[in-house]
Formats: sequence, C-alpha cells, structure tokens
Amino acid sequence: MNIQILKSRITKSSSVAITGSKSESNRLLLLQTLYPDIKIKNLSNSDDSVLMKKALLSNEHIVDIHHAGTAMRFLTAYFSINDGREVLLTGSSRMKERPIQILVEALRALGADIDYVENVGFPPLKIKGKKLDKSKVTLKANVSSQYISALLLIASKLENGLELNLDGKITSVPYIKMTLALLNQIGIETSFEGNIITVKPVIKSVESQTLTVESDWSSVSYFYSVVALSNLGTELTLSSYKKGSLQGDSVLAQIYQQFGVETTFKDNTVTLRKSSIVNRELSIELDLSNAPDIAQTISVTAFGLGVECYLSGLHTLKIKETDRLVALKTELEKFGGKVIITDKTLHLKSSEDIRPNVSVATYNDHRMAMAFAPLGLKTSLFIEDANVVSKSYPDFWKDFSSIGFQIK
Repeated sequence: MNIQILKSRITKSSSVAITGSKSESNRLLLLQTLYPDIKIKNLSNSDDSVLMKKALLSNEHIVDIHHAGTAMRFLTAYFSINDGREVLLTGSSRMKERPIQILVEALRALGADIDYVENVGFPPLKIKGKKLDKSKVTLKANVSSQYISALLLIASKLENGLELNLDGKITSVPYIKMTLALLNQIGIETSFEGNIITVKPVIKSVESQTLTVESDWSSVSYFYSVVALSNLGTELTLSSYKKGSLQGDSVLAQIYQQFGVETTFKDNTVTLRKSSIVNRELSIELDLSNAPDIAQTISVTAFGLGVECYLSGLHTLKIKETDRLVALKTELEKFGGKVIITDKTLHLKSSEDIRPNVSVATYNDHRMAMAFAPLGLKTSLFIEDANVVSKSYPDFWKDFSSIGFQIK
C-alpha cells in the first residue's frame, strides 16, 4: 500500500497512547517461555513480537521469522538449549543476508549444535537443541547488542551460568543493561564489571510475578520529530512512559533539546513541547553508538529544519532491515538534501529547500517509512509500501492521522 501525505499542520495539543516496547517485549517473551510463572502486561502488538511469540509456541520443524531480526538472534540462542528439539530457523530473503556467524560461533563455543543450511555465516540455520555444559565465552564488544542479549537471556538455564567477556569498546550498552535489568527483575543474579558480564544459573525456578512493559521509546522518536518541525507552543502527550527508562532510545529527551523540544514527565506520561526556534546556523554532532535506531529520525528532523548534522557510531545500520545509511542518503537526496556517508557515519549538510511530492522508498524497513512521515509538516510526499510500519508500530498511520496529518 502506497500513501500520500498532504502538507499538514498538527493539532496544537494532542495525546497518543503507544503500545509496549518491542525490545522489552521480545526479551520478556523468551524469559516467559523459560520461566512460565511470569506474566506480561502491555505487550507490544508489533509484527516482530507477534512472530516471536508464535515461534516460541510453535511445535513445527521449520520456524520462519520473516523480517524479524531480533527474533532470529534470540531464537537461535533459545533453540540451542531446547534439549531434544531440532528446528530449521529461517526468514525472508533479506534475513538470509543478515550475518549471524558471531552469535553462532559463541554458541558453538558453549557446546551448541548449529549448522548453516545455505551460506556460511547466514540463516537459515539447522539447530539441534541440547544441554550446554560450558560457561565461558568471548565476544567482540562492538557487535550488535542483540548477539550479547541473546546469550544473556539463556544464560541462567546453563548448568553453570555464563561468564561473557566482551573484547574491546562496548557499544549499545543501554540494550545490554536493559536485558540485565529484566533478568534482575525476575530474580536472576547478574554482574557487569568492566568488560565481563556474569549471569548466575537458576537452581529451581523464578517466583510467580507480573511485569508491565513500558511503551516503546523508539516509537516516540517520530513524535519528537513532529514537535520539532511544528510551530512554537505545539504539545504532544504520550503514554505510558517513565523517567529512568530501561530503553536506550530514551536519550531522545536529551537529544531533542537541541531541536527546540522540551520534555516533561508526569503520571506515566511524557509531554513534548516546542519551546524554542532552532538557529539554522546550528550544527548538531551526535554519537549514536548506544541508540542507532533513532539515526533515521534525527537525520530527517535535521533536514526538515535545514540544519547540519553529523552522526557517528552507526556501524550496525548496514546490517539492519536494509543498509540504512545508503537508504537514508538516497531518500534524503531525492528531497534535495546533501548527504555524505561512510560505513559508520552520516553527514547531512544544511539546506534551505525541500522538494515537494517526493516518493519515499522504504526498502522493507519500518523505520524508513516512519522517519520520513513527519516531513508532511513541510511538504506533500508519498510513502511506498506504507504497511511496513506494522513490523514495530501497527497503529502508526492511525495515530498520525489522529494528531492532524492528512493521509490519503
């Protein structure tokens, strides 16, 4: 489905309720499978979480997780310890191009039985579940945090727990800390000192308990962009959010101060207010090593405001749903942007004009569709394959319409 966004103006004061965090939901779904006494509230309704839950409940030999990258990493670890179960874990054609060798080698070092079915280093995988008797493994510290979290999530079920040594400078630390915090919440003992993470084994089980998933901070990024591109005094209130979030993308509150957006927390809501006009001479420089998923949103916000930005720490974007750096450059340049990329940086130069009626390709990437949507406050545009948003935020277009966007 392709849609058109007419040049819009949002309602000056609006509110939106956003579904649970995909990141938290997928971690808790795996933990719930390992420890069935856990109950979950405010679970994400994203495609990724639906696929994760379906895969965990499946008794089929072939488990297809389509485009769900997090599910591929987490399930590779989960099925490795599912003693006596053999599965073929596969996904979409793009998933078969996304590397998984680092995780597979780490699991093999712990004793896992995993084979590549097609190309070495990539899905699909044939996994024969078994008890893993080893407890120490080393991983490069600058890899995707999902590899690290996959190991941590199964660690308490290993006979001797896990000692994970991260070699080098660690990236995406907030996502690692999120995983450890969730383990701690259900009573699993962990430590994170220097470059060594330790997870103790669970001897019996965990206590019966109910955990509530905080709403998704990655989804809030698009509303930060909306407020940044709106008139002074514009406000949006979003729920359910808390100060001191486990989610790395909560750094948005700090980052968007540079785009004139003020953040206020109250009673499990967050209110975003356009409090100042951004100087067009501004040059914004950010290291997004710990929050790479908001790079697309920030780039589009900066372009919409005509300001220069330099983003680093983006080395993981090349192995996402698409090569997000190339995709961003291609689509921003359609609007008249001037973009220089390397394998881990993006430099957007300042500009004054935005070309109208551009058709944005989304590359099977939900974040491309959502990141560009706020430009509808500056010009009319088209979004190709707009349904791709269901991967993380199925209600996105409905919520954008509710605050005043004209969508056809």
